[in-house]
Amino acid sequence: MSATMLPIADSADVRSYASDIGKRYRRQLVWVVGLASLATVAGLFGPRLLGEIVQAVQTGTTAGHIDALAGLLVLAICVQGVLTRYAYLAGKVFGETVLAELRENFVDSVLDLPLSTVERAGSGDLINRASRDVAALRIAAQEGIPAVLAAVTSGVLTLAALVLVSPLLAAVTLITLPPSTLVARWYLKRARAGYLATNATYSTMIENLAATVEGARAVEALRLGGRHVEQTDHDIAASYRAERYTLGLRIVMWPVIELCQLAPAGLILLLGGVGYTRGWVSIAQVTAATLYVQQLAGPVSELANWLDTIQTGSASLARLLGVTQIPADRAADEGVRPDADDPRLEASEVGFSYLPGREVLRDIDLTVRPGERLAMVGPSGAGKSTLGRLLAGIGAPGRGRVTVGGASLIELPLDELRSQVALVTQEHHVFVGTLRENVALARPDAPDEDIHAALAAVDADAWTSAFDDGLDTRLGSGALELSAPQAQQLALARLVLADPKILVLDEATALLDPGAARHLERSLSAVLDGRTVISIAHRLHTAHDADRVAVIEDGRIAELGSHPELIAAGGAYARLWDSWHGASDQTLPDGQTDWLSSEAL
Repeated sequence: MSATMLPIADSADVRSYASDIGKRYRRQLVWVVGLASLATVAGLFGPRLLGEIVQAVQTGTTAGHIDALAGLLVLAICVQGVLTRYAYLAGKVFGETVLAELRENFVDSVLDLPLSTVERAGSGDLINRASRDVAALRIAAQEGIPAVLAAVTSGVLTLAALVLVSPLLAAVTLITLPPSTLVARWYLKRARAGYLATNATYSTMIENLAATVEGARAVEALRLGGRHVEQTDHDIAASYRAERYTLGLRIVMWPVIELCQLAPAGLILLLGGVGYTRGWVSIAQVTAATLYVQQLAGPVSELANWLDTIQTGSASLARLLGVTQIPADRAADEGVRPDADDPRLEASEVGFSYLPGREVLRDIDLTVRPGERLAMVGPSGAGKSTLGRLLAGIGAPGRGRVTVGGASLIELPLDELRSQVALVTQEHHVFVGTLRENVALARPDAPDEDIHAALAAVDADAWTSAFDDGLDTRLGSGALELSAPQAQQLALARLVLADPKILVLDEATALLDPGAARHLERSLSAVLDGRTVISIAHRLHTAHDADRVAVIEDGRIAELGSHPELIAAGGAYARLWDSWHGASDQTLPDGQTDWLSSEAL
């Protein structure tokens, strides 16, 4: 289970967002309510006309009069059908419009999320919000909101018509108002928390299932299958308990609502019969009132049926809005620009921690000169990748500053930042789309010649040239699946095409075999000539070829210098070099394990 869940908007924020939607789409909302009102008004003529027909038959009338009333009844039904159709259509358009805006805002917010926040929360919660919560909100927005608006409008107008027919008979319906109101308040008080808890259990389940699938080989190799099955059973049990809780709420609410729908009709017939015999009401009034009460049961039933869906959608909306409230980890200033005459990359007194009180980096001071190639080496967990991310502007340091040309990286606008610094790791993604689209992510307007040149620079032309459709070859899920080394070359081709001034390579060739990696690095060397390159070294030949090497230990720069200088110093790097070449088998003081092996880098 992830240590941290993404935030959830509170009820006030959800109401504020709904109010803002209502204000911005007031015209569409008025149109929906107006059409629903007209459809309801047309439907109100039916019971009244039927009451008149019953009254006319009782007192005696002509066939022509009955035919005229029947014709008006048919006309009212036809008009109601047409208006209901267009009210439903307007409601769907309104729901789709609101949902489209929310989806766009959600995607924008997800793309702007600080990576540190996503890493702490894990992928399960975010995947659940992007899939299950969006799906729940889609149903609520497309169908639930229009249905509720129509039901409320119909219910109010039908009740008003009932009062106009007979205030005495209308008063009977108020008897069921207290129990239905109380049970609705009881339900609403508990439903939001229940549905939020249910969604949280699904997030946990997805997180653990994704981890099991992604680490399937490790799970199998270490025989952890039983433990993961137990975890899945535990997650399913938690989800079952949460679902059962919300089901219990519905089981209590719905029977009460159903009883409150059925009781008024019987009461009106009973009171109407007594009232008719005593001359309080006419047969037409009793007939119309009974039909209105039956007609009123429709909107009430509709509200009860959709109340659960609206509550689910409200909980999902709170989770989606929570993502939009995550503060940015950077404060871009459009006026900030690096000094072109002094484009050094500098880290000054940098410290960073993922958890309060546990610093991963401490007092980092580093200056990378323009055109320099710097290699960073050190044991696993020493902070190499974290420092690389800060030098690429991916995150903000907890203290200190990281600057390029004197401008703080976290203050640079993103377009400017990416033209200055780019990060490539060993984790790469192939997007669904063509080969051209995948390579040209950083430069969508790049001509085919530049794309081919970028692929050739990373030796990817050896296999991409064999594609029958060339750059139009479809890649990704459901199309051509690339191997891990090919995906890595594709990511490096994007980097070449983006053409940043400073590159941070975090084991960017780790998925290639040593020979292929060495060949690729030599090919890249010519392409990247003149650019500043910071390599988090996995293989020591990278450090050997670098202008300088920074040895990271325990979150600090323990050594900094050229390969010959560090070898001559006889320190940690020298021991690493000897260990990597198998020249010696040294033991560190105090019985420490020698981390200076190629596998630890």
